[in-house]
Amino acid sequence: MSQTATIEASEPPRTVTLMNGSTFSFKSNISTTIEKIPVIDAARIWSESLEDRRAVAEQIREASRNIGFFYLVNHGVDESYAEATFEQAKRFFALPEKEKMRVFTGLVPNEYVGFHPMECYNRNGWKHQDLSEAFNWNYDPREDPEAVEGAEPTASLWPADLPGFRETLYAYHSQLLRLARRLARIFALALHLPEDAFDDYVQRPEAGMRILHYPEQKHSVDDQNGIGAHTDVECFTIVTQDSSGGLEVLGKNGNWIKAEPISGSFVVNIADCFMRQTNDFFVSTVHRVINKSGKERYSAPFFFGFDRRKLLEPIPTCVSDDNPMKYPIMTGGEYYEWRTNKQKKTNHHEGVTDMPGRAT
Repeated sequence: MSQTATIEASEPPRTVTLMNGSTFSFKSNISTTIEKIPVIDAARIWSESLEDRRAVAEQIREASRNIGFFYLVNHGVDESYAEATFEQAKRFFALPEKEKMRVFTGLVPNEYVGFHPMECYNRNGWKHQDLSEAFNWNYDPREDPEAVEGAEPTASLWPADLPGFRETLYAYHSQLLRLARRLARIFALALHLPEDAFDDYVQRPEAGMRILHYPEQKHSVDDQNGIGAHTDVECFTIVTQDSSGGLEVLGKNGNWIKAEPISGSFVVNIADCFMRQTNDFFVSTVHRVINKSGKERYSAPFFFGFDRRKLLEPIPTCVSDDNPMKYPIMTGGEYYEWRTNKQKKTNHHEGVTDMPGRAT
């Protein structure tokens, strides 16, 4: 059971510049359970009653505005999909490094797909590299029961000799895609828009996913993170985490808040594209992972955004003459490419294999 810490900053606040160009400061590397992340019961998002759906939307509106994070329970996705995905994650990350490097992300320009090796990045410039490894894959209309005709898949890399790996990961991806499309309608209500306001934007969505492996950290939190402090790129993220804990969210007061695991829940967070479109009404909150659990940690974030071809235009209810748009308008694809390449340039891994995996 975690201990609740009293935050007392004995040093000046530490300031970090993020990949999106913004800076933030925090008082201490000690995390706390004094503050809590809201828990929202999602059962009514599937209700036939608009009143029910609006009631959940108002809770999501407050959480998205105040902290940018919330737990989602009773969401309707069977836990067996998560369990199977974590088994595949353990299987993949147990492979020899040479095998995993066959699908190294450096083989695919402009995309974040494939294998990201252990200690590949150092997001915040700490003494030691971030202690985690990941595998990413993209949306594929062939795996989407609601795919529109003519939708083209985005490039992904898949290991050639791991039967069942791709199939299991896409089985879970499809479940989360269905949930994310429903949440897009709830978010429209949360922004006091018609419920179908985003329907056209999510027919061919940005919907990437990743599995992550975090060994236990031996170094101090002052010298290393599992994943350094960052914000996500798309509209919102649905995170499946195991029982190890380690996800931490930066509160508005500059303290790190533990997002302790709740069985059967998802952690949902606002990402940068939604923050930009809502003109900062929704908060894309800084978060990180510190694995001091005494065991290995696995997680599976699902990143959901709008069609890359669509402009990230301001949400009408979030701009006015007195509150003009703060951000230049660009397509989701342009923003994704900029962030992806900026992140990849921080790669410290030199090895690039000449034996690529199967790209699709």
